[in-house]
Amino acid sequence: MEISELPAAAELMHEYSVSRGVALRVFSVLQKEGLAEPVPGGRWRVIRPGQAVDRRPLAQRIADIITNDRLSVGERFPSTTELSSRFGVSRPTVSRALDKLEAAGLLSGARQGKQRTVRALPKRTESPES
Repeated sequence: MEISELPAAAELMHEYSVSRGVALRVFSVLQKEGLAEPVPGGRWRVIRPGQAVDRRPLAQRIADIITNDRLSVGERFPSTTELSSRFGVSRPTVSRALDKLEAAGLLSGARQGKQRTVRALPKRTESPES
């Protein structure tokens, strides 16, 4: 899924000589019309018609990789960089979600030179908090 970021409010202010309030009202209208949504970091992205957006917590979506990719206990889990690219979020955001999955006992902890592995398979009723 490709994410198209909109210019930041500061960029709009500079390029079109408008106030911050005007730029923020533009984003508000786009959000009300269902055309854009805020993303972490104060940015906004375009929502394409018919585009399915998974609104579940990131930790839960990452935990689904174990089931969806048919990983078994002891197998290597994708790296923070791989997950960052896959979900279109920053590495620190992925790290926080992975920490929650580690605390829930699903993943081993990663250390310098040692990648995370699957420690347990998620249960259907289990839903890690984000």
